[in-house]
Amino acid sequence: MSQMGFYFDQLRCTGCYTCVVACKDWHDIPAGPVNLMSLKIIEDGKFPDLFVAYLASPCYHCENPVCIRVCPGNAIYKRDSDGIVLVDRDKCLGKVECGALCLKACPWDAPQFGVEKNAKMQKCDLCFERIQKGKQAVCVEACPMYALDVGPLEELKSKYGESVKAEGYHYSERIKPSVILNPRSRGNTLSSSDPSSQGQ
Repeated sequence: MSQMGFYFDQLRCTGCYTCVVACKDWHDIPAGPVNLMSLKIIEDGKFPDLFVAYLASPCYHCENPVCIRVCPGNAIYKRDSDGIVLVDRDKCLGKVECGALCLKACPWDAPQFGVEKNAKMQKCDLCFERIQKGKQAVCVEACPMYALDVGPLEELKSKYGESVKAEGYHYSERIKPSVILNPRSRGNTLSSSDPSSQGQ
């Protein structure tokens, strides 16, 4: 199995929310609380010594997904071919009936529920249908700052290194999310590297 993974460059992200909007539009998600891609704001310090960073937070398609283990309806599964974690909404018991156990178990709040009664779970599917057609995930295509990438995890490691640290993010050795990160450290600035070198 070639595990697919997600790359995020915290140095490049300016918090424009284009990835969030593009994802919502592509998946025809109505206005409301459901965002398969979310963007978290990390703020610290006091004027004039302020620190701001952003963290793109989709589903990280973990090696050992806790959401699968806690789902009472066996609605969540990991594909053998590429390690992408998907949900069968026909099998999902719904937020009320199961108590949203997947959301409670996920450290990154990837499972999403709408406002409808006993809403079924939905989450980032890494745009697997686009990837199968040789296209890139819609969030990657939409990002104007070339801060995102999706591909086989080993290829991402070769291109970007193996860092799993970023402001506002906590890696779990037990769950092993399929993510590579370029962190914004206190005091560093936007990467000056050529975006074309990011392999977009």
